[in-house]
Amino acid sequence: MHRIGVFVCHCGSNIAATVDVERVSEALSHEAGVVHSVNYQYMCSENGQQLIKNAIKEHSLTGIVVCSCSPRMHEATFRKTAEAAGLNPYMVEIANIREQCSWIHKDIEEATEKAIVLARTAVAKLTLNKPLIAGETGVTKRALVIGGGIAGIQAALDIADAGYEVDIVEKNPTIGGRMAQLDKTFPTLDCSACILTPKMVDCAQHEKINIYSYSEVDKVKGFVGNFKVTIKKKARYVDETKCTGCGVCMANCPSKKGLNAFNMDLNTRPAIYIPFAQAIPNVAVIDPEQCIKLKTGKCGLCSMKCGVGAIDYKQQDTFVEREYGAIVVATGFKPISLENFNEYGYADNKDVITSLELERLMNAAGPSKGTLVRPSDGEHPHVITFIQCVGSRDVSGCGKPYCSKICCMYTAKHAMLIREKYPDTQVNVFYIDVRTPGKNYDEFYRRAVEQYGVNYIKGMVGKVYNENGKLMVQGSNLIDNEQVTIPSDLVVLATAIEPDPSVKDLATKLTISIDTNNFLTEAHAKLKPVECATAGVYLAGVCQGPKDVPETVAQASAAASKVIGLLAKDKLKGNPCVAHANEMTCTGCSQCAEVCPYGAITYENKEFRIGGGKTEKRRVASVNPAVCQGCGACTVTCPSGAMDIHGFSSAQILKEVEAICKR
Repeated sequence: MHRIGVFVCHCGSNIAATVDVERVSEALSHEAGVVHSVNYQYMCSENGQQLIKNAIKEHSLTGIVVCSCSPRMHEATFRKTAEAAGLNPYMVEIANIREQCSWIHKDIEEATEKAIVLARTAVAKLTLNKPLIAGETGVTKRALVIGGGIAGIQAALDIADAGYEVDIVEKNPTIGGRMAQLDKTFPTLDCSACILTPKMVDCAQHEKINIYSYSEVDKVKGFVGNFKVTIKKKARYVDETKCTGCGVCMANCPSKKGLNAFNMDLNTRPAIYIPFAQAIPNVAVIDPEQCIKLKTGKCGLCSMKCGVGAIDYKQQDTFVEREYGAIVVATGFKPISLENFNEYGYADNKDVITSLELERLMNAAGPSKGTLVRPSDGEHPHVITFIQCVGSRDVSGCGKPYCSKICCMYTAKHAMLIREKYPDTQVNVFYIDVRTPGKNYDEFYRRAVEQYGVNYIKGMVGKVYNENGKLMVQGSNLIDNEQVTIPSDLVVLATAIEPDPSVKDLATKLTISIDTNNFLTEAHAKLKPVECATAGVYLAGVCQGPKDVPETVAQASAAASKVIGLLAKDKLKGNPCVAHANEMTCTGCSQCAEVCPYGAITYENKEFRIGGGKTEKRRVASVNPAVCQGCGACTVTCPSGAMDIHGFSSAQILKEVEAICKR
């Protein structure tokens, strides 16, 4: 016999302003099996939880329904409350009458009726619930960090300093990421390499950190605490254990026409190269598309000149499989493509460049050794015009609808550095709005205007074209209400940033969500900003959304703290709401195993009695409850209906449908 208690929450005015909670609790008191129904202002409060505990004991409740906010918010809270009162935590159902009801309705009558239906549905499901016991699994005391930029480096160092083994997987030949390409950082204007490279060195020298550079994540299996990851180590054609980074091979390589990606393709490099002077690992890599030996079988000069015999033209991609308890995704960003922005003349004029290209031109280790020159002729530009929001805040579909967050600040940085080093240079900035939400950020922008005399023009640029060797920037000045055309020597586009393209494939491998702009989705925007819906996977840096270096480092440390908290546990409680097979109806067709993203389903031959003392062997599905995450993919795929999920059975769902249809 069921003895169900119903507890309706006011949630202050979040629910009570639109839903007649008194009427909901009264209506539910007449449902079959309900012996207690009340409402209270805040069910999640200490007093509210005590009210539930007292009712469980006083009325000998066998299950409870809490009509409140989303189960994503407080399901764990109410399960703990029930368990503390001696009730199995899986005999708790949440009727979401806030997000699914009060927040989306304005009519009280309509919202109240819907709330009653949602609560009635939860009661109906609860009548078929059974007590479940969560199993336990061990935790692999090792973490994986995907991405070796500043976010990945910071996360790895924090985890390693806590005493846990960490592997960094970086797709490029060196760690460092985008920050390694920057000249100075705002708002302090300190040298980017000066603050980044010590951390890179710390990573390389840390006894708990192992760096897989020039590598990619190939496969991910398993679950929180027990991930099995296959890492693809791409062939460098150089033995990392032998190479000393002396540079002799680079100096003697006859093929020197490869575009230098680290310098944003502004100069060339040899076929065998080290990306930059402070690269870690300080090991050369051969570009197989450029190497004469690998393409034709001839040359081999780098091998002949290498004194330690590190060159290996026969090297192949290799695969390494490791186990991890937690994963941090820190895959970074890239500037958007400008193929949809022909009005700025980027493809037609060498002197129209992006802000990241300007970073390399201003860097002492860049293609012009830190001297600001025009890419077209190597001459010093005397008039430089910046164009803000190129591809950002663009609702036309050509760019991105979001603000890239860092552009206003790095343009102010560039303008100040140029005016300081070249006071004879006129700097103009076309902008829509100046956004500087950070500590000392607005003061930094005002310095550019007031101290360095940068000319900010509120308005958008319609066209950039070449006329008699000058770049004519045609735009509007909204303050003076006039159209202006500024002859310029160099035009710099502050381009939008977007997640690294690899994030889509990685999201599929990790079974985590991405939003409409391809940023990885956090579990909760406010309360779980570094966690994913997939347990054990955490986010750090721009893969989750646009952010600057300080915010990236803070999020990386936050992700690391979550990982440390997870790895500190010896056992993790599993989710008992997992799939199971009805062996009597299972046909062994393998369709469920093919769709299972976690590899939780295997098959075994079992002997069954068929009557008359006879037996037969049949192939049936077997679910590993420690691996299954209860996603339900197998249940909808199974043609015989043999697969079901504890706590979310087909019978329970049909019971809910019946309750919704009840009049």
